[in-house]
Amino acid sequence: MRVVPLSDHPGAMLRDARQRRAARDAARSQRRWGAWLRGLFAVFRARRPLPVPGPRASQPTDEEGKLAAGVAGESFVAGELGRALGDEWTLLRGYRNRRGEIDVVLLGPRGLFAIEVKNQNGRIDCHGDQWWSARYDKYGNQVETRREMSDRRGRSPSVQVNEPATLLEGFLAARGHPVTIGRVVALVHPRSQLGRCTRPTVEICTSVRELLRMLDASPVSVPPSERAALEQLIIRDHRFHAQHRPPRRAR
Repeated sequence: MRVVPLSDHPGAMLRDARQRRAARDAARSQRRWGAWLRGLFAVFRARRPLPVPGPRASQPTDEEGKLAAGVAGESFVAGELGRALGDEWTLLRGYRNRRGEIDVVLLGPRGLFAIEVKNQNGRIDCHGDQWWSARYDKYGNQVETRREMSDRRGRSPSVQVNEPATLLEGFLAARGHPVTIGRVVALVHPRSQLGRCTRPTVEICTSVRELLRMLDASPVSVPPSERAALEQLIIRDHRFHAQHRPPRRAR
């Protein structure tokens, strides 16, 4: 399988989050150093024991943990698909348009697929485009209240993949390549469980093996010439939106 890296948005967000934490740690360390100097002057006045500064790095934030899990999940899916699929398949990582980013765009003889990867521990339930998760320990005890699954824009996993996939379909059709994009949410955490899902708007897989079975069962057949044209159009569309994307606001 060929891999075409278009962007690394989750990785960039993770690096930004780590840099922000490092800056906060540095600021706290400077304040501690100032307090240490004040204590040093107090030693000479009161002859007290010399204070010792103790700068410590803070623990990763919840945001960093979620971003790191997302990066690891995408890398895991790409690695597993790479071992199972031949060179007739192409994986495009980080395609993005004005409706959002698709973690994995997979193009091959069995069709074109948009895949949202979720590396989240817990039981996942859904009704249409509403998704919830609740985390359990290894003994089956619920350790977290069920909460809604959504990104920063309030979109559930299915909406996250459906919105940019629909826009991409329209772009391809307008350029003479009408194609139906399969939309998939892949739950790849070892302890991820699919609970009750009614009227889902996407396919849901709980393992890469299940995803591969879904690809194998696809009734679509895409000839090599069409795959080559689709790949070039997807890359072109991503680059267009990357060039016209507004700059990120400073935090």
